[in-house]
Amino acid sequence: MVKVLVTGAAGFIGFYLSQRLLAQGDTVIGLDNLNSYYDVSLKEARLAQLENQPGFRFYKLDLADRESMAELFAQQQFEVVVHLAAQAGVRYSLKNPHAYVDSNLVGFMTILEGCRHSNIKHLVFASSSSVYGANKKVPFSVQDNVDCPVSLYAATKKANELMAHAYSHLYKIPMTGLRFFTVYGPWYRPDMALFLFTKAILSGQPIDVFNYGQMQRDFTYIDDVVEGMVRVMNKIPQSGEFGNSLPEGTSSAPYKLYNIGNNQPVQLLRLIEILEQCLGKTAIKTMLPMQPGDVPITYADVDDLMQDVGFRPNTPIEVGVEQFVNWYRSYYQV
Repeated sequence: MVKVLVTGAAGFIGFYLSQRLLAQGDTVIGLDNLNSYYDVSLKEARLAQLENQPGFRFYKLDLADRESMAELFAQQQFEVVVHLAAQAGVRYSLKNPHAYVDSNLVGFMTILEGCRHSNIKHLVFASSSSVYGANKKVPFSVQDNVDCPVSLYAATKKANELMAHAYSHLYKIPMTGLRFFTVYGPWYRPDMALFLFTKAILSGQPIDVFNYGQMQRDFTYIDDVVEGMVRVMNKIPQSGEFGNSLPEGTSSAPYKLYNIGNNQPVQLLRLIEILEQCLGKTAIKTMLPMQPGDVPITYADVDDLMQDVGFRPNTPIEVGVEQFVNWYRSYYQV
């Protein structure tokens, strides 16, 4: 039994991880500011399922509130922190860049400071496949150079990795960053393509298909992501472990990075085809060019994950989309 802080607990991934940790007997302190980036009622519905379970306690807090965050760490004495809260979304970062600085940079600093002053045994934090930018070498490896982000969101996630490494090096706090690849499933975020497509197709509205449907994404089912996360939480990095996997061997910190992806990119047009089959309706497609900040492909190399924790995501896209559609129809009664 472990006492775990899960930030972003009312979010998509945080909700599922909290459920899994509670089911295995851990104590979970959930934190979320319940912001209005997307439908708050969906976040509240996730949270309602968690709050009924023994071992869960929720705090509505903003990461950027330094005093309240410091007080929370001092009071609760967490053993493990899983930091998932962030301002998400590549396209939204073009409209509201300051939100990403406040949440993803200032907010992450309060987490690092909390860990530094609280003797945390392991910090696991969310990074993103977006850090790879328009990398042309596939599949993407954690050893690849990621110094050319193509969106502010990606830049903040790369900054998180650098900030975490610095704190891990300075204070010998074990830290693991997880580069997620297009996570999807029931209780999905409403701003993501699969959700938007489903809503539009069922209502007979056209869908915007960017890059003329030629984009490829390494869609990763939520159950696979949570399984990988739980295994990584139990694999505390050792000093120098990450450095040994780098060509220069420069890092001596107890720090590690992993990709969590399905290792099988799917073309956007194929996703739409599967969705049409599950819904029994044909999409009205508006074919559009690539949007600023988007990349043509994401593709995860998960060899390190398999080697270190014995797991690789493997849920077929056909199975995952069907599960999402079944949830969507049930939740929205359509």
